[in-house]
Amino acid sequence: MNDMLRAHADQIVRAAIDAVLPDEATRRALERVALTGRVRLVAAGKAAWRMAKTASDALGEGIESGVVITKYGHVQGPIANFQCFEAGHPVPDENSFRATEAALRQISDLTENDTVLFLLSGGGSALFEKPLVSAEELKDITAQLLACGADITEINTIRKRLSAVKGGRFARLCAPARVEAVVLSDVLGDPLDMIASGPACPDSATAVDARRAAEKYALRLSADARALLDVETPKALDNVHTQITGSVRLLCAAAARACEALGYRPILLTDRLACEAREAGRFLGAVARTHAGGGQALAFIAGGETVVHVTGQGLGGRNQELALAAAPALDGLAEAAVFSVGSDGTDGPTDAAGGYVDGDSLAAMRALGVDAEAALADNDAYHALGAIGGLILTGPTGTNVNDVSLALIRR
Repeated sequence: MNDMLRAHADQIVRAAIDAVLPDEATRRALERVALTGRVRLVAAGKAAWRMAKTASDALGEGIESGVVITKYGHVQGPIANFQCFEAGHPVPDENSFRATEAALRQISDLTENDTVLFLLSGGGSALFEKPLVSAEELKDITAQLLACGADITEINTIRKRLSAVKGGRFARLCAPARVEAVVLSDVLGDPLDMIASGPACPDSATAVDARRAAEKYALRLSADARALLDVETPKALDNVHTQITGSVRLLCAAAARACEALGYRPILLTDRLACEAREAGRFLGAVARTHAGGGQALAFIAGGETVVHVTGQGLGGRNQELALAAAPALDGLAEAAVFSVGSDGTDGPTDAAGGYVDGDSLAAMRALGVDAEAALADNDAYHALGAIGGLILTGPTGTNVNDVSLALIRR
C-alpha cells in the first residue's frame, strides 16, 4: 500500500465529513425559523441526534419536548426533555414503528398557534415509518427495492404510498399546527419530496410513477399493497416552511479544498453520480490510469450515490464495491489511488464507511489468495478490502449527504 496516498485519502475524508456535520448548518437554519406557541421537535434520520442536540442547545426550554429517531449506534447521549430512539436502517423494524408512534402522539394535540420543528436527514425513510401494509411485507418490499438496483427516487416513490407519514402525510397529521422543516439532503439535486420520502412536502410523484416502478422491477406485492400504489399523496400543503441546510455539493467542495491543501489540483467531475457502483469504480480507475505519470498532482472528485445489484452472498456496500472495482485499472501504478466513502460513516450493512485501493492493492490480494473479480461477483468487497487494510473506518459521523469518491494522482 502507498502509505502517503493512504494518509492523504484519510485526511481528505476527515476534512470533507467535518465540513458537512450538521451542527453549524442547523444553527444557521434555526435563526431563520419562526417558532410560535408550543414547540414540539421531531428529528428523523441518520443525522437526527446531532441536529436535535444543536436545536436543544440553541433553543433550550423554547422546545417543550422532542422525539429523536436515528440509526442504531447514532445516539451519542441523552438530550434534556427529548426521547431518543434507535431503529432499523435501511430496512425499517419494530423500533422504527414504535418511535414514529411516539412522534405522532407528541403532535396530536397541537393547535394552529403551535409549531412542529421537524429536523430531517437521509435515512428517514426507514427510520420514520408508520406502514399501511404489514410490517413483514414492508420489510420484504424494502429489501426487494434495495437489491434490485432501483435508485433512491424510485424507492421512495413506492415507499411513500405504503406509509401513513411519507409523501406529505406527516405534515397533514400535524395540521393545524405549522411545520418548520430543516432538511439535510441526501438526494441528488435536493428534491424535497424525495429526501427521506418527503414526510412534510407535497409529493411530485404520481400513482402512475409508482406503478411504473413496481412493474419495472417486477416487485412482489400483495393485493393490498398494489391498491395503495393507486392512492394519491398530498399535492399541496399550506402549513409547512422548509429550508435545505446541507447537500453533497458541500461535501464535494470540502473535499476539493482538502485536496488543494495537500497539493493536488481538484477537478470536480460531477456531484450527481448515479450509476452502478462497480462501473463508477472502473471509470475512476480508468481516469487515474489515463492521467498517471503526467507530472501533475490531480484529484478527480465525484459526489452522488451509486447502486449495487446484489446477486452474491458476500458483505459490502456501494463505496467498498466502487473501490474494489477500480483496483484492476490501478494495478502496478506507483502513484495513483481510488477511494470512496459514505458521509454517514456506514457503508451498507458494515462497520466501514467505504474503501481504498491503489496500485499495490491487486498484488496484495493475489499474495493472500484473494480473487478481486470473484469477490466483486459475490458482492464481497468488505472481506477483500479488509484483507489488505483497504477499509476506511470512521464510525458513525452524525451526518448524511451522500457519498464522495476520488481518484488521486501524485507527481
